[in-house]
Amino acid sequence: MTLTSTGLLALAGLAAGLAGSMAGLASLFSYPALLAAGLPPIAANVTNTVAMLSTAVGSAAGSRAELRGQRRRLGRLLGMAVLGGSAGAVLLLTTPTSAFELIVPWLIALGSGLLLFRDRIRDAADRARTEGGEGGSAVPSAVAVVLVAVYGGYFGAGAGVLMLAVLSAAVTEPLPVTNAVKNLATGAANATAALAYAFLAPVDWLAAAVLGMGALLGSWLGPAAVRRLPERPLRISIALAGFGLAAHLWLSASPA
Repeated sequence: MTLTSTGLLALAGLAAGLAGSMAGLASLFSYPALLAAGLPPIAANVTNTVAMLSTAVGSAAGSRAELRGQRRRLGRLLGMAVLGGSAGAVLLLTTPTSAFELIVPWLIALGSGLLLFRDRIRDAADRARTEGGEGGSAVPSAVAVVLVAVYGGYFGAGAGVLMLAVLSAAVTEPLPVTNAVKNLATGAANATAALAYAFLAPVDWLAAAVLGMGALLGSWLGPAAVRRLPERPLRISIALAGFGLAAHLWLSASPA
């Protein structure tokens, strides 16, 4: 890597860490930066997955207040995330890339829409829980978490948006708490996939290290920013950024 590309990846990592810990949109910065540094799409994808492990570490360190009392919930979510992340890694390593390049923008757009209309979804979920009991939505929520984790292990760009949308619809709680739980769930899926990619995929370790160091700092700072920013404008901004990422990926996947 050149000095310029190294600096680009470090700055992209910082931005990715902030965006990932706050909004689940780390790859909005990191994946394009890896492509700009000269990595081909598959190498950029797996290198990005490995590098973004640091966002889970940094955000967990910065979210200790929000994660208090969440141990049992996290145990269930992390188990589902590991299962999904493993399946996603297997899919990536055994199938052509053209399929996910076409479907990824639509998944991200769906997640952004869910996040944008989160309050209405919460109201519907509350009515369903009232009518069917507290356990009524457990199975659909668990399936959704696993599917998002599969996507996270498969490609990952925007997986945090999808996970935040799913968790926001399932539980009524402050956004910083949901955001902190989301960071660990997506981090578990990434870690499982990254373990497979480390041995079976063309990871660029130097690029992953530079990107990861910047992301570690950004993700540590991100939770503090979430605590201080008003919830509704932040949520709308996250959703709009998700639509922007979907449009970018759709244009990149469209034939010239």
